[in-house]
Amino acid sequence: MAYQGFAQEYLGMPAVTRAYTTACVLTTAAVIWRLITNFLFFGPLGFSFFFNMIFLYRYCRMLEEGSFRGRTADFVFMFLFGGFLMTLFGLFASLFFLGQAFTIMLVYVWSRRNPYIRMNFFGLLNFQAPFLPWVLMGFSLLLGNSIIIDMLGIAVGHIYYFLEDVFPNQPGGKKLLLTPSFLKMVFDTPEEDPNYNPLPEDRPEQQPRDQDHNEQQHPQ
Repeated sequence: MAYQGFAQEYLGMPAVTRAYTTACVLTTAAVIWRLITNFLFFGPLGFSFFFNMIFLYRYCRMLEEGSFRGRTADFVFMFLFGGFLMTLFGLFASLFFLGQAFTIMLVYVWSRRNPYIRMNFFGLLNFQAPFLPWVLMGFSLLLGNSIIIDMLGIAVGHIYYFLEDVFPNQPGGKKLLLTPSFLKMVFDTPEEDPNYNPLPEDRPEQQPRDQDHNEQQHPQ
């Protein structure tokens, strides 16, 4: 029963969230590191790993099913943009495992797009959603972890949020982050042409009437 519930929940994830979460689990279990897979490694199995997996699953899914619903290509482009900046900044700071920073970036973008949601952290703190990344950074500090990774995720998340949501709405601003057309071709379902007029035989609502008409002409 527990396995069936887990399988149902897993298969119910949206595509990008399921793929990214699966890749993170497999990479951590195999302890693999590459230039790309450094975003998939969260350290050895333990409390920190499961803590990050919970937040990754939750906020990646809420973004994909929320502000990125129907915009899978834009969501993938955010992954690519954030990953590029983290890799660039990580080289200067000698940071090689950026999975936690990537999770914080997702949390940051979600929190800024949902500013009025009230949050509760382990039943101890109540605060508005935009404070969540900072609460997580403070929690990392309490656990004795370095907060540089968290700060990197917050910084990259803010850059994306500013360029995507803030700057285009400023006087004289414009949209700078444009999703490449090939990503839209691969990930997004083509929009239906509102001027398309299907043939009568292609209209679903006509088929039952035609069937009833044929039955009247050819009674059993």
